[in-house]
Amino acid sequence: MASSTMGFGVSPISTVTTTTSLRKHRRKLQVYQPPRNLDVLSSESDAFNRASSSVSVETNQNGSAIKDVVKSKVPSSLSSRVVDVDDEEAGLAPLWDDGYGNRTVEDYFAASKEICKFDGGPPRWFCPIECIHPSKDSPTMMFLPGMDGTGLGLSLHHQALARFFEVRCLHIPVHDRTPFEGLVKLVEEAVKLEYAQSPKKPIYLVGDSLGGCLALAVAARNPTVDLILILVNPATSFGRSQLQPLLPILEAMPDELHVTVPFLLSFIMGEPLKMASVNIGNGLPPTKIMEQLSNNLTSLLPCLPELADIIPKDTLLWKIKLLQSAAAYTNSRLHAVRAEVLVLASGKDNMLPSVNEAQRLAGTLKNCKIRIFKDNGHTLLLEDCIGLLTIIKGTCMYRRTRRHDLVMDFIPPSMTEFRYAMDQVVGLFRSVTGSVMFSTLEDGQIVKGLSGVPDEGPVLFVGYHMLLGLELISLTDEFLSQKGIALRGIAHPELFTGKMESTSSEFSMVDWVKIFGGVPVSASNLFKLLSTKSHVLLYPGGAREALHFKGEEYKLIWPNHPEFVRMAARFGATIVPFGAVGEDDIAEIALDYNDLMKIPILNDYIKDLNRDSVRIRNEESGEVANQNLSFPVLLPKIPGRFYYLFGKPIRLKGMENIVKDRENANELYLQIKSEVEKNIDYLIKKREEDPYRNLIDRKMYQTFYPSETDQTPTFKP
Repeated sequence: MASSTMGFGVSPISTVTTTTSLRKHRRKLQVYQPPRNLDVLSSESDAFNRASSSVSVETNQNGSAIKDVVKSKVPSSLSSRVVDVDDEEAGLAPLWDDGYGNRTVEDYFAASKEICKFDGGPPRWFCPIECIHPSKDSPTMMFLPGMDGTGLGLSLHHQALARFFEVRCLHIPVHDRTPFEGLVKLVEEAVKLEYAQSPKKPIYLVGDSLGGCLALAVAARNPTVDLILILVNPATSFGRSQLQPLLPILEAMPDELHVTVPFLLSFIMGEPLKMASVNIGNGLPPTKIMEQLSNNLTSLLPCLPELADIIPKDTLLWKIKLLQSAAAYTNSRLHAVRAEVLVLASGKDNMLPSVNEAQRLAGTLKNCKIRIFKDNGHTLLLEDCIGLLTIIKGTCMYRRTRRHDLVMDFIPPSMTEFRYAMDQVVGLFRSVTGSVMFSTLEDGQIVKGLSGVPDEGPVLFVGYHMLLGLELISLTDEFLSQKGIALRGIAHPELFTGKMESTSSEFSMVDWVKIFGGVPVSASNLFKLLSTKSHVLLYPGGAREALHFKGEEYKLIWPNHPEFVRMAARFGATIVPFGAVGEDDIAEIALDYNDLMKIPILNDYIKDLNRDSVRIRNEESGEVANQNLSFPVLLPKIPGRFYYLFGKPIRLKGMENIVKDRENANELYLQIKSEVEKNIDYLIKKREEDPYRNLIDRKMYQTFYPSETDQTPTFKP
């Protein structure tokens, strides 16, 4: 069967059927794409093709393309290209380009305006042109729009999502009057078709406002389907919306005054400043940011009245009534939802009480997480924020099968994520610590930088866990920027239970740990990481070392058994012992665990926390087995500097005998521990020779030598 995902008038069922049948021919698929010069396209389809749509094709047994475009002919100038999906399986390198910021809200308005000019026919699905070639075994993501109905609400995120999802967007024409129950059945049919085609893969439903009600309603009616719901300011709270009192006023308003309503509505629905900030770089100086923001606002504000074309008066009245019925229908069925749910709520949503609603849904639904973005408005997905894929990764919601595998489902950090995290999240910390890296070459020479660190995995970095794990930030930064390597950190399982989330449920540092490769400590995870030739970061001392007591600075608190040595030998991995110092130049422990346990009220609170915490070494004896931990109270200092030294690589290739020889394994374990201690002692001694160890000295140097491209000098190794 041949069909088109861009032709108007295509029935929803036939479009989805074609989409699913295309997977049968995934190994060699001809795709017809518009050329760069869009003048060859008709005015009716130009913007739609440019911004959002594609032409799906199907191949017969001989491999020839059968194309059928409804209400639109494909010009002969459109070229085809053959995509070999096997090429995409080579793996995605860290710091890949996710394209976030390439599209702006102006592009959304331009495409939406063109769609609405010639918008007839029933609701239908389309595939954005950027999303034609996802990687093998990608799950399907269905986007369910809000009040605009265009289906273009993911425009800013298409390029990133395209690599890891088969994206389908629902388009509800301007003059369509399908009731909410009809929309539910339409989405439900598409979900069932996808599920029948790939029953072992999850189906993502991304619902924006009204679409959030649709997603919940479909999930309630299909509890046995593996659904993952991402609800963006869901309209289930419409009963408390500020739009409710506007309905009688809008009905009585003369048509000639209605042109002002969408302009005013745009300020209720979204935050213009956040919309205009989408493509502004994080690292720009303040003057450049203000200049670019001013230019973007000048270009954006004239687009806002175009909402009158996207949502004319009769459509606006219909959509408000539709929201009423959608909220009532969905709220009565929340008890039946079994799907995995993530609610994204905007703190400045002037249309719906989204933060309160997110908290209500989290208490009502069985498997629900929430993330609050306090500076965003109702149109969260069209505003400057963290990319949707980043949010999915940070909340551990991405999976390709029924079971979530943090190792195999890992998506390396993109350049956008790296820059955002390093500039916006930990920028001040990086500036304050001024970290310096040293490594050891094969001949034993110590050099500045990471040239002594192996490029090829599997590599196991074994080292000292500084206070609160503060060394992790610089490690992640330097390995990505210098080597293009994403370190896979073995972390405490407590970080993945949800207990570490802040009370405000904002996107936190714990989420960023997951984005940059953190996995819970377990033998199976270490096995999988080494088998995939990863660069693994391991701290034998774990949380006990990172939350050490007074007087334990730079003391290794390791277990007695060399578990990781035998595992590394099994895969012929390279072990790199390393030391890090600098915690004593940042803060001093005022109250540790022993001190806090002497305070009556805090005593009970800490006991309750530790009673429910995950235990990972119940069988161990000694200090490392003491997992009754708490965060110490710190007194900050004028910051010094962080120093890292990576020792000479220990190559275990050809040493498989260690796997069964406990004595040799233990001997190597003690050697690694000794190397880490030597590295720490070396750094403590040599940092006394650093003329720029003090923060004030470093800032003075940077003031007088602002053009220096390299970091502030340090001691000579």
